[in-house]
Amino acid sequence: MSLRGLWGHDLAYSFRRSPVTVVAALLTLACIGGALFAPWLAPHNPFDAATLDLNNAFAPPAWLAQGVASHPLGTDDQGRDVLSTIMYGARISLGVGVASVIFALALGVSLGLLSGYFGGRLDAFIMRIADIQLSFPAILIALLVDGVARVALPAEAHDEIAIPVLILAIGVSGWVQYARTVRGSTLVEKSKEYVQAARVIGRHPLAIMLRHVMPNVMGPVLVIATIHIATAIITEATLSFLGVGVPPTRPSLGTLIRIGNEFLLSGEWWITLFPGLALITLVLSVNLLGDWLRDALNPKLR
Repeated sequence: MSLRGLWGHDLAYSFRRSPVTVVAALLTLACIGGALFAPWLAPHNPFDAATLDLNNAFAPPAWLAQGVASHPLGTDDQGRDVLSTIMYGARISLGVGVASVIFALALGVSLGLLSGYFGGRLDAFIMRIADIQLSFPAILIALLVDGVARVALPAEAHDEIAIPVLILAIGVSGWVQYARTVRGSTLVEKSKEYVQAARVIGRHPLAIMLRHVMPNVMGPVLVIATIHIATAIITEATLSFLGVGVPPTRPSLGTLIRIGNEFLLSGEWWITLFPGLALITLVLSVNLLGDWLRDALNPKLR
């Protein structure tokens, strides 16, 4: 059996022998499937204003008195079906989370490769920026980037560019861990024989970094990215809960929790409880998968 086949066999065996990981994977697939296929699976389209009826507002879950069977988890203050809003909101939360992680990964890997390969003043400059950013909480960095973007851009365009700005803000707040990890691995890899041989035959430094060094430093990065998705989803939910995330017309899970929180004390607990449970389930399952992947790829634990 080849080394790649042996690695894949060990990974599959490690996955099968961990019931918690299997359950986490099933929950993650259920969340992703519900979000991706929301237009076909959701009982209603909660963002179609023509189908909303304010007479259905604040309907409790179907199993309670005055509940309606067509709204199994109840309705919110605008008469929108809570189950449908969760499925559509999860699409935005997942999309923003994955896109921001891809942006942070691309930025962090690029800067980490440059810093580790060339060293010198460039390395010192990039790492000092990373050190400064690490002294601030990620949510504060995201708030700062989001605030600057909102001030710099015209007010009438805020709703249209809210999601790209959110992706940029979360991505900028999370590139440091990728850069530091890649830099450390690059410092090790660039002194190895295959890199020295590529230099001797005249390969361009960019080609050496992309074709030789980068494939050998991406293992830890992919593990970090898996765990970072959950962090990015939480950051997006926090920003939306604070009212600086996605617009109310395209609410994510964080926005739904904020809307429900306004009616929590008046007895309409289902408006915030079920989006909160959906967010916890999604983040916890992704985190468990990331923890398993980190342990499975650690040669010291195999």
